[in-house]
Amino acid sequence: MTSWAGRTAAEIAAAVREGRATPREVVAEHLARIELLDVRVGAFRQLRTAAALAEADEVAARPDLAALPLAGVPVAVKDNLPVRGEATRNGSAASGDAPAGEDHVTVARLRAAGAVVVGLTNVPELCVFGTTDGVHGTARNPWDTTRTAGGSSGGSAAAVAAGMVPLALGNDGMGSLRIPAANCGLIGLKPGHGTVPAGIGRGDWFGMSENGPLATTAEDARLMFAVLAGTDGAGTGAAATDTAGTGAGALSVAVSVRSPLPGVTVSRPYADTARAAAGVLAGAGHRVRRADPPYPVWLGTTSLAHWTAGTAVDAEGLDPRRLTRRTRVHAGMGRRFVDSVRTGVRRQQLRERLTPFFEEHEVLLTPALARRGPAAAEWHKRGWLPNLLVNTAYSPLTPPWNLTGWPAMVMPFGTLPSGMPGAVQLVGRPGSETLLLELAAQLEELRPWTRTAPLGVPAQEEAE
Repeated sequence: MTSWAGRTAAEIAAAVREGRATPREVVAEHLARIELLDVRVGAFRQLRTAAALAEADEVAARPDLAALPLAGVPVAVKDNLPVRGEATRNGSAASGDAPAGEDHVTVARLRAAGAVVVGLTNVPELCVFGTTDGVHGTARNPWDTTRTAGGSSGGSAAAVAAGMVPLALGNDGMGSLRIPAANCGLIGLKPGHGTVPAGIGRGDWFGMSENGPLATTAEDARLMFAVLAGTDGAGTGAAATDTAGTGAGALSVAVSVRSPLPGVTVSRPYADTARAAAGVLAGAGHRVRRADPPYPVWLGTTSLAHWTAGTAVDAEGLDPRRLTRRTRVHAGMGRRFVDSVRTGVRRQQLRERLTPFFEEHEVLLTPALARRGPAAAEWHKRGWLPNLLVNTAYSPLTPPWNLTGWPAMVMPFGTLPSGMPGAVQLVGRPGSETLLLELAAQLEELRPWTRTAPLGVPAQEEAE
C-alpha cells in the first residue's frame, strides 16, 4: 500500500489526477498522522476530520478532477483567515466563536484548485509575536519540541515540518511566515504587495501583511503561490513559472550578514549559513558580492511603530479584559502611532532609500534569523518587554521587507551545529517572486535538505 503522508503536494496531486490515489485515502492518512503527532507538536487549534473527509469525496466527484493543480492535497489554514463553517479565533479568548459564512479568497482559491482544508492552525494572540503560544495551545518546532515553532504562522509551519500536511497557508506582517519557516526548515514566501489577495484582520497592518505558502520544496511553494496569486495553469496542474532553477540565469546577488537594527547582532552559525549559501551561488555562476543595504538609523523605531499600530487596529472592538497583558500593552502603545503610520511617509522613504541598492543587485541574500528560536514556553503569560526583547533579538532581518512591500522568502540551507536546519532569506525587487522561487529551486538542487522532521530527541544547544 502506498503511503501518502510525507509526500510532496506535487506528487499527491499528480497521483490523484491520474487515479493512483483517491482524495479520501490521502486525506484520511494525513488526518491519522495529525492525530498521532499533534499531541507533541501543537500545530492545530481545530481539526476538521468529518468535514475534510466529506470535502475529499466532493473533490473526487468533480468533473474537472484531472485538471486540478492541487487535486486532493491536504492543506492547513492559519487561524486568522476565515474558513467557511469554522470560527476564526485569531489566538484569542476575546474573539467570537461564530462560524464564518464564507471562505477567505485565498482559502476559496485553494479549494477551487482541489485542496482539502484539514484544520486551522495555532497562532499567538492577534498574530502579534514570533512565538506561537496562547489560550488555544503552544506550537512547537518538530525538529526540537523544546523550542517554539516561531510565529505568528507557527502552527502552520509546524504542521508542514512534521509531515501532517504538505502545504499550509500563512501570512506575514513583520516576518510571520518567514520566522517559523526558518525555525522549522521550510520555504516560506512573503509575496510583494498586491500579488496575492490580503484581507487580513482589520486592515492588513496598513498594507504590510501578505498571505503566502509554507512548503517543503521549491516546486510545492511555486505551485501553491501560483494558486494563491491566481496564475495556476489550467488543465495541467502546472503553474506558469519555471521550476528547473535555470530560468533565473546569472544573477547579481548581494550578500549581507549585518543586522538591520542597531545593537542587534547576528550570531556566527546564522551568518556562516548565509556565507555558505553565497558560496554555492557563486559556484553556480551567479555574480555574488558582499554588500550591505543602506538601512536607515530610524528603521527600528519605524518597525516598532508599525508593529504596535497594526495591533492597535486589530484590537479595536475586542474586550481588553480578555486579551493577554502583552497584547494590551502592545496595542496601547500602538494607538499613539496609528495616525502617523497611516500616512505611509516612513515606508515611502525606506523604499526610496533602498531602491538604488536593488537597481544594482537583483537579489539580496541574508541570514533568515539572528539566533535560535526561543523555548516553547508560555510567553503570553510574561510581560510585554521580555516578549519585545526576545522577538527583536532573534528576528531582526524580516521587518524591512514588510515596510517596503517587496517580495522576501526564507528557505532551508545546510545544518546548524545543533543539528537543526539552517535557513537563509532571499529578497527581490517588486514582481520578483518567480525569480526567487527559481533561485530557491537551484539551491535545493545543489544542496538538498531533509524535508520533514524526524520528531526524535531534542537537539543540543547551539552556540550563540
